[in-house]
Amino acid sequence: MFALFLVLNDTDYLDEILARFVDVGVQGATILDSQGMASALVSSRGRDYPLFGSLKALLEGARPYNKTIFTVLDSEELVERTVEAVRDVLGDADHPSVGFMFSVPIGQVYELKRSK
Repeated sequence: MFALFLVLNDTDYLDEILARFVDVGVQGATILDSQGMASALVSSRGRDYPLFGSLKALLEGARPYNKTIFTVLDSEELVERTVEAVRDVLGDADHPSVGFMFSVPIGQVYELKRSK
């Protein structure tokens, strides 16, 4: 089993990515609102460091928040299909920092159920 994480900076692609997840056989995913460290540092009030000015210039026009999507997949083949589906969707992205993905092997998954 594997956990696949996708940090999506350009949230305009979210619906299409989720549709493609379904197409390739992903059973479910969790979507979190998130913010990158650079964005958080730049937007912090009362901080005036030279480095932050440089970051602010780089982030000008960038979206301050993103989405982090994660899912648990039962095979490496499904991970590869899912990664390829995301790459297909983002292939026409017009800027380099649309997001990134990584996977992590999982030892066990424990379903939590209410006891009777």
